Amino acid sequence: MALDSKVPKGPIKDKWTDYKNKIDLVNPANKRHIDVIVVGTGLAGGSAAATLAELGYNVKAFAYQDSPRRAHSIAAQGGINAAKNYQGDGDSTYRLFYDTVKGGDYRSREANVYRLAEVSSNIIDQCVAQGVPFARDYGGLLDNRSFGGVLVSRTFYAKGQTGQQLLLGAYSAMNRQIARGKIEMFNRHEMLDVVIVDGKARGIIARNLITGEIERHSAHAVVVGSGGYGNVYFLSTNAMGSNATAAWKIHKKGAYFANPCYTQIHPTCIPRSGDYQSKLTLMSESLRNDGRIWVPKNMEDVLAIREGRKKPTELSEDERDYYLERRYPAFGNLVPRDVASRAAKERCDAGYGVNATGEAVYLDFASAFERYGKEQAKIHNIENPSPAKIKELGQAIVEAKYGNLFQMYEKIIDQNPYETPMMIYPAVHYTMGGVWVDYNLMTTIPGCYCIGEANFSDHGANRLGASALMQGLADGYFVLPYTIGDYLSDDIRTGKIPTDSKEFDEAEKEVTKRINFFVNNKGTKSVDYFHKKLGKVMWDKAGMSRNAQGLTEAMAEIKAIREEFWKEVYVPGTADEMNPELEKAGRVADFLELGELFAKDALMRNESCGGHFREESAELDGPQKGEAKRNDKDFAFVAAWEYKGEPADAVLHKEELEFKDIELKQRSYK
Repeated sequence: MALDSKVPKGPIKDKWTDYKNKIDLVNPANKRHIDVIVVGTGLAGGSAAATLAELGYNVKAFAYQDSPRRAHSIAAQGGINAAKNYQGDGDSTYRLFYDTVKGGDYRSREANVYRLAEVSSNIIDQCVAQGVPFARDYGGLLDNRSFGGVLVSRTFYAKGQTGQQLLLGAYSAMNRQIARGKIEMFNRHEMLDVVIVDGKARGIIARNLITGEIERHSAHAVVVGSGGYGNVYFLSTNAMGSNATAAWKIHKKGAYFANPCYTQIHPTCIPRSGDYQSKLTLMSESLRNDGRIWVPKNMEDVLAIREGRKKPTELSEDERDYYLERRYPAFGNLVPRDVASRAAKERCDAGYGVNATGEAVYLDFASAFERYGKEQAKIHNIENPSPAKIKELGQAIVEAKYGNLFQMYEKIIDQNPYETPMMIYPAVHYTMGGVWVDYNLMTTIPGCYCIGEANFSDHGANRLGASALMQGLADGYFVLPYTIGDYLSDDIRTGKIPTDSKEFDEAEKEVTKRINFFVNNKGTKSVDYFHKKLGKVMWDKAGMSRNAQGLTEAMAEIKAIREEFWKEVYVPGTADEMNPELEKAGRVADFLELGELFAKDALMRNESCGGHFREESAELDGPQKGEAKRNDKDFAFVAAWEYKGEPADAVLHKEELEFKDIELKQRSYK
C-alpha cells in the first residue's frame, strides 16, 4: 500500500491556511445528522469531543476510567508550549517549529509540526477563556518558563499541575455538551475492536467494564485518542491503566503503525527501589530550570554516599561533577530529554550512581535557594541576611513554583528535598511512535482518525518537553474539527449506521471469543507475571541501549513469552462482572504483539537517535560511550543518520524536507 500524507502543496507557512480555505464543509443543519465516536477522553479526546459537539455533531465519548477527569493527561506537570513571545526573547512560530523538528532528530512530519506551532497561541487563549489558572507574573500577565532543548521561555504552566488544570478545562467544555445532549458519555467502557463496513470505519465494539456487557456502537467516523503505549515496558511513568489496545485494534484492522520503537526516556524520574515496583513516578522537567544535576567526581565519595558514611551536602563544589553544564554549556541542565537521559545513564553505567542500586544522579536546588534568597533579601530591604535567612527566603520561592512536586517526592522517598538533593534517573515516559496518520489525522482506514499521543506525526524520535499537551489540544480543538468535516461532507445523506449487520456480528463474535478464552483458560500464572517478563526484555534489549544481537534475541524471547501466555495465563473471576484482571489480560496480550513489532522496528533502524543508542552503528561520528570527547556544545548523535535522498523510515517523505537551513547532516545543537 502506498502511503499518501496528503500534505498540501506550497510554502509550509501557507499550507494550513490554504488547506482550510479549500476543504469541503458540513453546514450546521447537516451536522446534527452525523455521529462521531471518540475513544479516549484525555486532552486530545476530551477537547475533540467537546469541540465536535459544539459544532453540532452527535458525539459518543468512551473512557475506561470512571470519569474523563481521571485520564492520564492529568499527570502532566510542567507546562504547555506556545509561541506567544510574551517574554520578548525572540520566540516565533518558526522557532517553535524549528525547535520541535530539531529536537525530534528531524523525524517529524514538518507540515504537521508547523501547523502545530501555528495554532499553539490559540490553545492558550482557549484555555484562559475556560478558566485554566495559568501562573502569572507580578503584573498579572501569563508567566512562562523554559524547558529543555530551547533557548527561549515559551512554556505556560499552572504550578506543577498543568495537565490537571487543562484537563479540567476540556472536561468543563465536555460537560456543557453532555448537559445539552450532544455528547453521550460512556464511562467505564473499553473499546475492544473497530467495525469496518464497506471499507470505512463505522463503529466499535466496547465492553461495559462494570457489567461485562458487550455493546455495539455505530457512527459515521471513529476518532481514537487513547494515549501512548509506554507500559509495554511494564515499569514506566504511565498510569497503570494506560494501554495500547484501542490503537492496536485499529492497527490489526488495517491502520498502519509508524515508528513504534521511538520511546521517550524521561531523565527526571524517581529511581526505582526494587523489583516489587509496578510503576515509576515522574518529576517534572520544569525542575531543571532551577535544579542542577551532578554526581560526585571521586569514586570514594560515591561509595561513601551509598554506604551512608557521607551526605551529598558534605561535598564541596570542587568535588561535584555538574556533567551537563560541563559537556553542554550553551544549554546546561536544560538540554533535551534524550540528551539528559543518555548522559545520566552513561554516568551511572560508569559507576557514579549515588543510590543503593547505582541508578541515580542528584538534582540539587541549593544554588536556586541562594540565588532567589539573595534577590528576595534585596527586594525586602534585608541588610546582611544570614545564610539561614537567605535559604529560607529562597526556599519559599521554590516552594511557590514547585511545592507539590517536592511534597510528592518526600512522600515517596521519605527524604526532604529542601534539605538534601533529589535523586533522579531516566524512565520510560512518552511514545513518539503510534498509528500512522495523514495531514488530516486520518489513518489508513477511511473514516478512522487518530489524535494526540496515539498517533506518530509530531515528535519524531524525541519529544521536547511541554509539547505533549500542545499536540493533544491542538489536534482536538483546532485541527480535527476542520479535517474531519472534509470527510464527513460525503455522509450528510447516509443516515444512521445500523448495528445489526454481519460486520458488527463478526466483530462482536471475535471479541466474545477472546474474552471467553481468558476466563476459561486453566493456566497457572498471573497476567502480571507475563507483563513483568515482557518489560524486562524490552528494557534490557530494546531500551536506551540497543544492538542487533539483543534485538534479535528480544524478538525471539517476546514470541516465546507470548506463546507461554496463551497457554498458561490465569484470569480469576468471570466475564459478566467488573474484572480488572480480565481487562489487564487483554491489554497485555496486545502489548506482547506490539513488543515484537517494536523490537523489529528497532532492529531495522541501524541508527542512534532520540533516547536510543545503537551500539554497533557504523555511521556514528565520534565516541558514544564513556566521556564525551566532542565539542561541548554539540549534543546530538552527530551524523547518526544522514539524509541521502531516501526516506528515513516508511513515513518520512522527501518532499516534506523543505527548509534549506535545516542541515540534516549536522545533528547538533549550538
